[in-house]
Amino acid sequence: MEINFRHEINGVKVITAVAQDADTGEILMIANMNKEALRKTIETGTAHYWSTSRNKLWLKGESSGHTQEVQEILVDCDMDAIVLKIKQTGAACHEGYYSCFFRDLDFKNSPDIDDLKENDLKTNQKRIINPNDVY
Repeated sequence: MEINFRHEINGVKVITAVAQDADTGEILMIANMNKEALRKTIETGTAHYWSTSRNKLWLKGESSGHTQEVQEILVDCDMDAIVLKIKQTGAACHEGYYSCFFRDLDFKNSPDIDDLKENDLKTNQKRIINPNDVY
């Protein structure tokens, strides 16, 4: 058996990685991992990802100090996605929120997903850091 790096982005084979708070179960972020990122994560116990925008290995927190200590790794049935149960230091989101999922979509009012209005999205968290102070 082997991990199925079947998704390809910019010519790099990746899997989807979901970072989940190990204590609360809250989903903090979703990113991609290539083989090198998964190996580094396993070797160090700290989350590494593949940045598709920068086309390079990315240690979560390398510039902000907001690292993710891996407690457990779950692999899905197709072996093409994983869940990292982590202990998050600081904000997981580059916009300064604990979780990247800091907005609720008001789907009951049937929003036009091609043209979302301000009232279609509600912020559900407080910013815990000012991203301008970190990045």
